[in-house]
Amino acid sequence: MAGDDNSPISAQTAKGLFADFKGAPAIVLAVSGGPDSLALMWLAARWRHALSRGPRLLAVTVDHGLRAEAAGEARAVKHLARSLGLSHRTMRWTGAKPKSGLPAAARSARYRLLAKAARESGATHILTAHTRDDQAETLLMRLVRGSGIAGLSAMARESEREGVRLARPLLDVPKSQLIATLNKARLGFADDPTNRDASFTRPRLRALMPALAAEGGDARNLARLASRLARANAAIELLVDGAERYLALRDGMTPSSCGADVVAGKSFDAEAFAAMTDEIRLRLLLRAINRFGHEGPAELGKVEVLLSALDEAMAESGAKRRPRLKKTLAGALISLADDRISIASAPRRRHRSG
Repeated sequence: MAGDDNSPISAQTAKGLFADFKGAPAIVLAVSGGPDSLALMWLAARWRHALSRGPRLLAVTVDHGLRAEAAGEARAVKHLARSLGLSHRTMRWTGAKPKSGLPAAARSARYRLLAKAARESGATHILTAHTRDDQAETLLMRLVRGSGIAGLSAMARESEREGVRLARPLLDVPKSQLIATLNKARLGFADDPTNRDASFTRPRLRALMPALAAEGGDARNLARLASRLARANAAIELLVDGAERYLALRDGMTPSSCGADVVAGKSFDAEAFAAMTDEIRLRLLLRAINRFGHEGPAELGKVEVLLSALDEAMAESGAKRRPRLKKTLAGALISLADDRISIASAPRRRHRSG
């Protein structure tokens, strides 16, 4: 990232930030009205105007219906978007709101509505304004919750969500640079008080950042750690791919038939599975349970308990070599019998009425 952490982002730098999306037919910009997302819209609009041909840009604001000020903020975003030559749409989260887990539910609703707007407008990508600061906070949140390596990789630069590509082009950019960009452009922005509400985890962790930075744990270093963990996670995933192919070959499958549903499609050899390292085995179980279960994704801690139960069952089999185990997890049925581990969809629970 060119410039220091308090310098505005130049047009040349913005060109590099959005270069990967030049060939997209249309792009949805997630714009709440806060400084990060307004800067995203401002930079994307300047980038698009400099192209002879480029994607259509649609700014989308999600009104969660949680603050009276949100409707006015959405109108302000609409006004600015139109002044930049962009289309705008406000999506509203309607219905009852949960009393607990509100941030997670609101986040899920936001992505669902953004994806809906993307599909309806023919957009292939949704761009969000997550910054280096957000990445550092996400790492801390997952760290205190005991996440595994995959979770500590924090947010991916690009992933798929609800059939649309979700991208974060500002993930290496500090929030201070986005504010400097807005100040130079003389653009105001909304202040969401929930960002400082200590009843939520993220604001509490955000308040700790100055003390962590004084010890060397600033956003730059924390984001760098997340990046390194993501690199390690990608390497482990390649090993798990190889483990899937190996287990399939042990069952007499040809290399060409070792597709996504082979390794745990019905069953695999327990002895070969037991010889693998714990991390590989955990990920094999996670993949299979999430593939065949209907209540996922499975929680890592519960899969760790399942792996221990499998190990105990195999160790107790002795000379008979016919261990027995049957458990359900995340809508999947996991069983161990005749030296085979089987994973399939569990019978769906019947809901009693009255």
